[in-house]
Amino acid sequence: MRGYVTLLIALVVISCKNEPIKTVSMKEDVVALADDAMGGRQTGTEGELMAAKYIEDRMVAIGLEPKGDAGVYTQAFTFKKSSNPHEQAEFTNLTEDGAVTGVNVIGYINNNAENTVVIGAHYDHLGTGGEGSLYRDDDTSIHNGADDNASGVAILLALAKTLKAEQSANSNYLFIAFSGEEIGLLGSNYFVKNPTIDTKKVSYMINMDMVGRLNEEKVVAVYGVGTSPRFKQTLFANNDQGLSISEHESGVGPSDHTSFYLADIPVLHFFTGQHSDYHKPGDDSDKLNYEGMEKISAYILNIVRDLDGAGKLAFRKTKNESEEVPAFKVALGVVPDYLYSGEGMRIDGVSEEKAAQKAGMQKGDTVIKLGDLDTPDMMSYMKALATFDVGQSTIVTFKRDGEINTVKVTF
Repeated sequence: MRGYVTLLIALVVISCKNEPIKTVSMKEDVVALADDAMGGRQTGTEGELMAAKYIEDRMVAIGLEPKGDAGVYTQAFTFKKSSNPHEQAEFTNLTEDGAVTGVNVIGYINNNAENTVVIGAHYDHLGTGGEGSLYRDDDTSIHNGADDNASGVAILLALAKTLKAEQSANSNYLFIAFSGEEIGLLGSNYFVKNPTIDTKKVSYMINMDMVGRLNEEKVVAVYGVGTSPRFKQTLFANNDQGLSISEHESGVGPSDHTSFYLADIPVLHFFTGQHSDYHKPGDDSDKLNYEGMEKISAYILNIVRDLDGAGKLAFRKTKNESEEVPAFKVALGVVPDYLYSGEGMRIDGVSEEKAAQKAGMQKGDTVIKLGDLDTPDMMSYMKALATFDVGQSTIVTFKRDGEINTVKVTF
């Protein structure tokens, strides 16, 4: 596939010279970014720089203005990883031992408007695995991150192309491809602290992370709905793609929108759910739902167009759902379905040799009770789970194909 990447980059370069070129599709962007030649795009590596150059060339071809450091498209940030995996990396300078440099890529549409909309997606991934990998068979396999998050970058570039062609007079648009997301939202954190525009003039921020696997039910999770009073109505008024919207109020979550929310900027974060290839080498470009990505892109474009004349949106703080998560000593051994919005906690995956599998539970089962405690939603499930200790047994009540079942599990 290296030849494909070389060809595609060459085509982009030709485009930069204002010569005729075919449109680069979202699939082509994903295939290029998720190619083995990029080495998994880990922050601070040659593969990250290759990906950054690819994105920069695409921004040039689209006609975006550079809005990184000192008139270029890139914004470098240097950090030092903590020896404690539970501590955040710290920004530093290149003279520090062990310092690593990452690169954000930033393009701009200047419509001479009062306010700016930020549209972002991270492009870094895990390289050959390491600490963030969930793959245990071979720790040297390239993790290409097609869904996580070449998918978000591909939609970002598609939106940039369309919005550049429209030349809207009511908003400016800043497009940021973040690095350092996988190791603590570093790129977005750095940008918010070292912005290349006046962030007091930012109306809102849209983030796209893992938007490449729209399921058959067409469920899209949208986080940050509560961060501005305008969002909820806008989300549902512009859904002409037949999507099922799973809305979440909180502006805090494990992706780059959090950095902007913490700076009192309204945010919307789009996500199509986890899957068995998450943080594994199997997250490749041939597994993405490109028609689904087109739908999500069209949906976000509708939202942006609708909000174009709204000016600077009012910001509203939301309850931090992550702070409410209780500490628990045991696990059922399941992956929750984060897109599910019905009653109970629906299972999206079952771990080998864990309590749920040993009891015969399956993907698609919906837990409605742990022992005597009802679990009408994810939070109540976690609170119920926190009441158990290792070695204890309980009865799990769940629904399967509309029927209520019970099994005994031992933690």
